[in-house]
Amino acid sequence: MLTIQPPSFKRAALYVRISTADRGQTVENQLAPLQEAAGRLGWSIVAVHRDEGISGAKSRQQRPGLDALLRQVTRGEVDVVAAWSVCRLGRSLTDLVSLLAELQSRHVDLYLHQQALDTGTPSGRALFGMLSVFSEFERSMIRDRVMAGIFRAKHIDQKRLGRPPIPPYRIERIREALAEGRGVRETARMLQVSAAKVTEVRRAMTTPTSSPEIAA
Repeated sequence: MLTIQPPSFKRAALYVRISTADRGQTVENQLAPLQEAAGRLGWSIVAVHRDEGISGAKSRQQRPGLDALLRQVTRGEVDVVAAWSVCRLGRSLTDLVSLLAELQSRHVDLYLHQQALDTGTPSGRALFGMLSVFSEFERSMIRDRVMAGIFRAKHIDQKRLGRPPIPPYRIERIREALAEGRGVRETARMLQVSAAKVTEVRRAMTTPTSSPEIAA
């Protein structure tokens, strides 16, 4: 017997994500308002997809929860995708626009709780486009500030970036240990330096033009 669903009935897939930088945040914190919205709007939750400890800058292939969600969309198993916020879906404008285009091509709506956005309406689609632009703009500004800070520290404040060089007396101790026949790992443990630096010193010992100062 065919069951006729009410007009508001939608099959909903929920997507939640936290990265290692999301201190105090849990997927359960994101799920609660999405489940409440589903009940209020008359949706039937057919799946919950999770990506825990994964950055939003990662690609679809590196986010198994998102990949499973989009596979479900492709199979025509959902009518609406719900996420806690636009930043849970992605960080780049390209990724967000691509995701929205894929959902729209399958006639699947997108609901974002934090932005009170539903692409089932014309205003929701327009707002999503603006949010995507501002999200990418903010990310670009952060990246530009970081690069400007590095440039200033290096070229204006004359600060040395990275670890300080290993002093000559420690280089000599590494050489002595290696000359005694000690291995790279043993020397590194004994002198509390990295194995990579010990290897660099060993390589320099066989090079006539080697410098006594090696950056850490």
